[in-house]
This record gives sequence, C-alpha cells and structure tokens, in this order.
Amino acid sequence: MEHMERKGCDATCSVCGLVPLAPRLKGATHVVAKSLSMQTLLKRVARFAKSDAPVAVWGETGTGKEVVARILHASSARAKKPFVAVNVAALPAELLESELFGHGKGAFTGAAVARSGLFESASGGTLFLDEIGEMPQSLQAKLLRVLQDGEVRRVGENRSFAVDVRVVSATHRDLAERVRDGSFREDLFYRLAVLTLEVPALRERRDDILPLAAHFLAEERSEARGFSARAKKRMVEYAWPGNVRELQNVVRHGAALATGREVDETDLPEGILRASSPAALREGASRDDEGLRTLAAVEREHILRVLDACDGSQSEAARVLGVARNTLWRKLRSYGAVA
Repeated sequence: MEHMERKGCDATCSVCGLVPLAPRLKGATHVVAKSLSMQTLLKRVARFAKSDAPVAVWGETGTGKEVVARILHASSARAKKPFVAVNVAALPAELLESELFGHGKGAFTGAAVARSGLFESASGGTLFLDEIGEMPQSLQAKLLRVLQDGEVRRVGENRSFAVDVRVVSATHRDLAERVRDGSFREDLFYRLAVLTLEVPALRERRDDILPLAAHFLAEERSEARGFSARAKKRMVEYAWPGNVRELQNVVRHGAALATGREVDETDLPEGILRASSPAALREGASRDDEGLRTLAAVEREHILRVLDACDGSQSEAARVLGVARNTLWRKLRSYGAVA
C-alpha cells in the first residue's frame, strides 16, 4: 500500500481505497502490501467493508489475519465503534461462554456482580473471533443463535437483548473438513462464512518480504537501518513456515545482533542459515534423490527449524505448526531436545 492520497483527515490507498492502518490500543499496525496477491486481497476487503455481513478470514498461522480484520473494521462505517478481539482457543468452554455473552449476578460461584460480555462491549462495532475452529460444540449452537437473531442472553439470566455487532472470524484450520468430521456445525459454518477472505502465506507473496522486513527493522531500537545483500538473499529464499510473525521475530533477532548500519546474514537465526545454505540444499537434494530421507527425519528437521525461528518458544512453535503444545513437547523429548 505505497500509493497514498488524502481524503479529508484520513490517508487512503489509491490502489485499494482502504485506510492502511490497523488501529490498536497502543498505536497502529501499518499494512505493507507490495505483492499483487495482497493488493488483490485488500481490494476485496475494501468491497467487504461496505457490508455488515459476517466475514471469515482463512490463512496459515502468522499470516496477519487479525491485521486484515482490523483493516476491514477501520475502513467500514463501524470504524468509530469498538473492535473487540478474543482468541477462542485460549479460554476453556465455561469461561469463554461468560466472556462472549456475559453473566448475571450469582450465575456461578464467584459471580458476585453481573458482567457484560464481549458482544455487548463490541456494540456498534466488530467482534473478532480468532481460532474459531477451536470453539467447543456446546457453544457453537449459542453463537449460531446470536448470529441468527441478533440477540444475546447472559449466562444465568432469562432476559435476552438485541446487539448490533459485526462478527469477523478467523482460523488456520480447514473448517470444511471439520464440518465433514462432525466437530463443527454446518449451519454455523455457513453463517460465519457469508463473505470470505484468504490471506496468502508469506512464501506466496515474496515481493512483500523485504518491505515487511524494512518496516519491522524501523520499529526496533537498533543502529542498523537496513540489510546487507547477503541477508536479503537469505530472507527472500527462505520458506517462512511461520509467515509474517516469524519474519518479525527474525528481524528482531538480526537487529539485536547487528553491530553496524546493516543486518548481515550472520546476524540472522541459525535456522534460516541452515535451511537456505547451498550445502544444506545440496545435501537435502542428494538425500531426496537417493530416497534416504524418511518422513520422520523431514518432520524432525522442520519442527526444529520452526522452534529455532520462534526463538525456542514451544507455545509459539506449536501455534505455527498447528499442533497442541504437549504434542510438540513429546516430539522434542523424543529428539532429545528437551529434558
């Protein structure tokens, strides 16, 4: 979104017509979209911003689905109203129900006073349901009712009241597959996915890698203001399994280690250097040609590379890989990577 023009007090993109800032409580996230695939996506977002219909955002972990949702909100008629986000996967079912719908006084032990839910907090604005594919089935029917009737009933109360909220959901899961295996309601799927957006993986939008890296570097407290030619080559050639989130972590790593005005390839995490080194590529190709690499070996290499890219954070690596943290821990223990 490099081509900007002024319309009143807001800067808008002349390519897609969106306000290219995703507002947050602390500042705003600037959207970088030089690639054709992202510009095409944002033009679609601009069209959806004129509607109040629910939007489902698909995409791998770390691609920026919440940023897209915030841009959608900021460019809509609801922009001056709240944008409220909740990670469905982060809360147990009983707490999630109270968070979304609120609860009445005495609804359960510890409910000393009535409390409004996120649907009420987002009144007039947008409610962003991240990781919607992880919503327990017990709550799916209640969410469907809210979407159908536009009414919310607090836990422990008998009275319902109307809410005016646009729901935007996101997931890295294949919801259609979850509908087929019975873990996600088909009627809720179609209610949520009236309009759909698919955020491309970073490896599918390589024109954005260096502009994004420059943007992230500018946010760091570092003397480095750019990247060496070798560092740029490494970043462009890397597959980025963790997408934009991984790129941001890599830039932070490089900025912390840089000793001059540029981040060099030696300042990048070892995982990137190993993955894209000529020797590693030749070795991998020869093994593949000879049929000597097992699936377990490929999985082990990929898991360790993602863990390194996430600075050793098992919870972040589990999110990138799309597995439970205890599953990742068991695999790492089998590799001897944890005690």
